[in-house]
Amino acid sequence: MVLLWMRAFCWCFSEKNRCNVVERKLRVPRVVRGLFCCFGIKSVDQAAAPSSELSGNRCSPKLVENASDKLLLPPVRPCDINKKCLIVDLDETLVHSSFKPVKNPDFIIPVEIDGVVHQVYVLKRPYVDEFLRQISDYFECILFTASLAKYADPVADLLDQWGVFRSRLFREACVFHKGNYDLNRLGRDLKHVIIVDNSPASYAFHPDNAVPVQSWFDDLNDTELLDLLPFLETLAKVDNVYSILKNSNQPSSAAYRVDCNGSYDGRGIIAQVEQRT
Repeated sequence: MVLLWMRAFCWCFSEKNRCNVVERKLRVPRVVRGLFCCFGIKSVDQAAAPSSELSGNRCSPKLVENASDKLLLPPVRPCDINKKCLIVDLDETLVHSSFKPVKNPDFIIPVEIDGVVHQVYVLKRPYVDEFLRQISDYFECILFTASLAKYADPVADLLDQWGVFRSRLFREACVFHKGNYDLNRLGRDLKHVIIVDNSPASYAFHPDNAVPVQSWFDDLNDTELLDLLPFLETLAKVDNVYSILKNSNQPSSAAYRVDCNGSYDGRGIIAQVEQRT
């Protein structure tokens, strides 16, 4: 009886220690969790696991209660005066980034977090270079990401070799409400504003301005950006983007398609517009 009791005690003690070790492993510094808007706690934890990958789930930063009413963008440049404003997301729209080493990364970005330098491995989405070059001909292009500038700015430096983006807006420039952006603070007429983003949370306040795209992680056969160009060119020529995009992203619309990860298929909008015409 004594022997059985001792064995039971040892097993419980061992299990408690094991659980404590697991709990400690799951604790991730808050500053690391907040580096990328699109990386949730599960994603960052998985970065340490050899077989896992960072996901594209967005966090919901707290509402900025006393945000300035100052407009986020400077006045339109003379060369862009007759162009519409195209807001383009970064993570899972143009690139995918990971703390875990990936095969053949396009960029490796050193990011200092709490005094420790971490390497961020960045993959470019297929056709992103062609996409950027072409949209610059038709739009005033703005990079808008809720990621921190210490990560997103060096990525944009390497990604945008042609100076396509007139301005870069990072988390520090964003006003959030339950994880949503307020495009009214851009200082642009919203009927001339388009946002291309993989996350519905980014345009929840402005669904009629959105062109959703599927989240991208590592599919080398992806053609989403290339397929999007003719549609964006059409939007660039209309007087009012609402004439095409209005109600396109509502749940009742055929364009509203959600995959297993909860991302939108932007091609649904294109198909719907083609049916109208």
